[in-house]
Amino acid sequence: MALEQVLVAGGWRDAKAKSTFHAEDPTTGETLEGVFPISEWHDCDDALNAAVTVAGELRTAPAERLADFLDLFAKKIEENMTALVSKANAETGLAAVPRLRDVELPRTTTQLRQGAAAAREGSWTQAVIDTMANIRSHYAPIGPVVVFGPNNFPFAFNGISGGDLTAAIATGNPVIAKANPLHPGTSKLLAECAVAALAEAGLPPSTLQMIYRTSKEDGLRLVSDPRIGAVSFTGSREAGLRLKAAAESAGKPIYLEMSSLNPVILLPGALRERGQQLATELADSCLAASGQFCTSPNLILMIAGDEAERLAADLAAILDQRPPAPLLSAGSLKGLDENVHALIASGATVVTGAEPIVGCGCRYKNTLLRATATQFLANPEGLQREAFGNATMVVTAQDIDQLRQVIGALEGNLTGSIYSSKAGDDDTVYVEIASELRFKVGRLLNDKMPTGVALSPAMNHGGPYPATGHPGFTAVGIPASLLRFGALHCYDNVRPDRLPAVLQNKSPNPAMWRRIDGNWTRG
Repeated sequence: MALEQVLVAGGWRDAKAKSTFHAEDPTTGETLEGVFPISEWHDCDDALNAAVTVAGELRTAPAERLADFLDLFAKKIEENMTALVSKANAETGLAAVPRLRDVELPRTTTQLRQGAAAAREGSWTQAVIDTMANIRSHYAPIGPVVVFGPNNFPFAFNGISGGDLTAAIATGNPVIAKANPLHPGTSKLLAECAVAALAEAGLPPSTLQMIYRTSKEDGLRLVSDPRIGAVSFTGSREAGLRLKAAAESAGKPIYLEMSSLNPVILLPGALRERGQQLATELADSCLAASGQFCTSPNLILMIAGDEAERLAADLAAILDQRPPAPLLSAGSLKGLDENVHALIASGATVVTGAEPIVGCGCRYKNTLLRATATQFLANPEGLQREAFGNATMVVTAQDIDQLRQVIGALEGNLTGSIYSSKAGDDDTVYVEIASELRFKVGRLLNDKMPTGVALSPAMNHGGPYPATGHPGFTAVGIPASLLRFGALHCYDNVRPDRLPAVLQNKSPNPAMWRRIDGNWTRG
């Protein structure tokens, strides 16, 4: 079987590789067709050289052309929907319908089109003009961006098609995508759509490049190379921190999305009013995609009492009734089992599940663990280990004060949800709890599970460490997500004809917002 080619330096070519890998069907464990290369440094080096060359061209490329590419890419993805969904389903085990075809693929094309609109409109540049001092500034392209895509979203967060790719291109940067090894065939099909869109839009072929896999050493070398502008990574904390150390040692900005427990706090009034309903909502959220969402609720906090015990029992019964869905890979199965048992070793007890299902592919029993707040506070680090998959843990506190202590001991998370009484019974307690939780999470929710991440300009898909590497940035929400790949350029007393178009007195686009002498205006 022929070795698949990499997309480097303007086209598909044979990789410089000594090792290969295959994708597997996680529902059966069987090897799928296709042999993919593990690239050596030569491929990375060529990709970097090509990216530097094309970065210079993209800095002067019209925003309209960048936008055209993003729109065309979305269209190509839709035209190839059947093949893409089939391949992604085989490689990830995620349901073809509705998950891949009706939810994730439209999400991917929507964010591509949102990126196109932002590129055309131009307000993301945040142009500031001080006419008295004759100083002007704006955000401009940062340079080649390396994108490491995760395993759990083969379309919407894929390095070659996802939100980071969209943001990097919309801001005028070339991208080197490092495909996730769990869905290489899907990434190849997406890259083929991208290549066709680049040609039709008239952008240089090296605007996008893709390598399937590298050694860990070459990955670290790639993110610390002086030729890159920035890096984005979505994945495990262990891998993310290694990349962070390498990038920062070279002074390179790196945007990370790593681990998050996404605590859900159920206040007493909410439990009294609708405890059974909340148990069902929790089960739905915990088991969505077999718990393999970055916003899956891994920690449920309650005040001890009859209602809390009833909800825990109802939740366990629902988890027992529902058939476990496949995890993404054998590695995911192994990691989930190891982390569940690490939580047990740290003091958690098993209510249900906590073991693999033998002979059924990559499946794990739906798992519920329990601990008291006293146990949690005695070992907060051990009991905050992320078990990525269909597992969650209930922690019960003696009273509100102890619940606040637990929240105070939390690490940073992407989300935090608080359910309270609709009649207002929890309002006083809510104020205390919310003020404690607010600075522990990027997105605070009320009476809503955290698993949905809307494509809204107000969305924050970020949070304090270790959820991400920096609490000031988001991976979802255009135009805010574009700023990760911008560099702030300032012009002091520069002659008018030498200024970028967005900083000249006459705006290049009447729809663009600029701050002129302290006022935001479209003038």
